[in-house]
Amino acid sequence: MLLAATLLGVLTLGGMTTSWVLLALTFAIGVGAAMNSPAWQAILPEMVPVRDLRPAVALNAMSVNLARALGPALAGLVIAATSAGLVFLLNALSFLGVMLVLYRWRSEPRAGNLPTERTLGAIRAGLRYVRHAQPLRVVLWRTGAFILFGSILWALLPVLSRNLGLRSTGYGALLGCFGIGAVAGGMFLPKVRHRRSTDSLLGAATVLLAAVILGLAYVSSFVGLCLVMVIGGLAWIVIMSSLNAAAQTAVPGWVRARALAVYQLVFQGGVALGSALWGAVASRFDLPTAFLAASFGLILGLVLTSRFRLEAGESLDLTPSLHWPEPTIIIEPSPDDGPVLVMVEYCIDPQQASEFALAMQVLRVIRLRDGGTNWGLYQDSSDVSRVVETFVVESWAEHQRQHERVTRSDRAVEEAVRSFHQGEGPKVSHLFYLRGSRKP
Repeated sequence: MLLAATLLGVLTLGGMTTSWVLLALTFAIGVGAAMNSPAWQAILPEMVPVRDLRPAVALNAMSVNLARALGPALAGLVIAATSAGLVFLLNALSFLGVMLVLYRWRSEPRAGNLPTERTLGAIRAGLRYVRHAQPLRVVLWRTGAFILFGSILWALLPVLSRNLGLRSTGYGALLGCFGIGAVAGGMFLPKVRHRRSTDSLLGAATVLLAAVILGLAYVSSFVGLCLVMVIGGLAWIVIMSSLNAAAQTAVPGWVRARALAVYQLVFQGGVALGSALWGAVASRFDLPTAFLAASFGLILGLVLTSRFRLEAGESLDLTPSLHWPEPTIIIEPSPDDGPVLVMVEYCIDPQQASEFALAMQVLRVIRLRDGGTNWGLYQDSSDVSRVVETFVVESWAEHQRQHERVTRSDRAVEEAVRSFHQGEGPKVSHLFYLRGSRKP
């Protein structure tokens, strides 16, 4: 982003910026922002205690919306006094400030002697976690249902301003009002968060934003629009801080950046898809129809996704439990040895087989989420009290990472499963392919 902004500033000052150059460098800045955003959000939990995470997320969202409101106004003043090229160079200078802060910030080193995950393997692990993590999938569903319709605010507000005869100053004033509402919402949130659940706050803010979008369809006075935008900023900050905080608290630290990248993909993809959709609707019909449809869509999305509760992720204790014992091995495998077949043998009361199988389905999701594949549960035909759980891990290093990924909430699930076991702890075996045999 620093290089792209600097190049854009230099080319603009030199009079060499064409539409294609502007699009290409804007695309480059967008790529940088897409890479930066998940990492930026992932380090928030390292900067503040857990109890302060939600206010920190709200403060971060408030600063983004404040910058969105003040940025165009400041840029307009700089352009009026100097030129557009200087605006781009000042933008590049801001990246230097961020880099300096990150350079001086020292995070606590993470203990561990496992090799670094390979890029493709890390991507697979992140996607696998998202696939099997129900609390995070709830956040993704709620985010998609919101942003597909809420994106109309940013897609058609410039068109609305133009149709009402507002110039750049008027449009900037509307954004400023939105920023004022966002700041007010950020200050308002901590006072009500202790009295209202996340889902109730999200629902109320969504209904309020739907009313704001409906108001954009019928309010034609500038003062009225400013008031509507203030309310919209308040509703937007409540929604965004609720979703961001839910995404942050739904995943453990080892996969947080990857999970938030998927969250950002859903959000930004929804913005792109929604902008194209509402632009097409406005072109085919008119602006009031588009705003009316989006307002109805927000309410419909809220109704359809309300059964997915964000509070489910708040009750999880994602602290690593580190309770798995070290495997008993004669010859130390290399990290890349594998795949590894893990077998866990249980001795249960056959009369409780159905209840045991149900409890194992919860554990199955945890195994698959943390790196296992080909999970299975088998009962010995010669001894019906003997039940064997199996799953495959791609390498010995990946299985060792499984040991580090088990959380305290996962441990509670394992203890519920082991309550069915009779005798000493279940026997755990680790099997490698015999050298010379053919791997499937």
